[in-house]
Amino acid sequence: MAQRLAVLASGSGTNLQAILDAIERGRLGAEVVLVASNKADAPALARVSGCAVSVVPEPDEPRARYDARLAQVVAAAEPDWVVLAGWMRILTMSFLGEFPNRVINLHPALPGELAGTHAIERAFAEFEAGSRTTSGVMVHLVPDEGVDTGPVLGTTDVKILPDDTLATFEARMHAAEHELLVATLARLCLNEETQP
Repeated sequence: MAQRLAVLASGSGTNLQAILDAIERGRLGAEVVLVASNKADAPALARVSGCAVSVVPEPDEPRARYDARLAQVVAAAEPDWVVLAGWMRILTMSFLGEFPNRVINLHPALPGELAGTHAIERAFAEFEAGSRTTSGVMVHLVPDEGVDTGPVLGTTDVKILPDDTLATFEARMHAAEHELLVATLARLCLNEETQP
């Protein structure tokens, strides 16, 4: 039986598209049962057809209260995994506590490096300053409110080439993100399906 994925996305949705493409090609034994966003105009929402879509806007309220509302929306879809694919909010335990060991994040840096936002731009700035020649991508669990610190599920290195521009480096980083996210999810879904 296919694993059920709820995908949270705030941005363009290229990682969501990689998931949808992998499912369609039979590479990923899963189905996306919900795509949720905190932004009604998120381009990711335009990529979706055939599954529930929910916009949970961010009113002026405490983060924990928002996260509890978001958790209710996601829980109603009964996901096996919650995938943060360009979700640009730090989730509190009001959300994470509802899905223990089932929230997965993708981050465009290697473990212990460049936590938080703009990791690709910061890596390239370090390259230009002569202090970095490679970066990478990781997929990790999100057990708590630590930023990009959860148990690592997979990594891949991405070299910064001497003639790279930020645009060419960013394109290769995004391609690596798509590949690693799909490969990690495929492995997780297969492991879940083969458990006794």
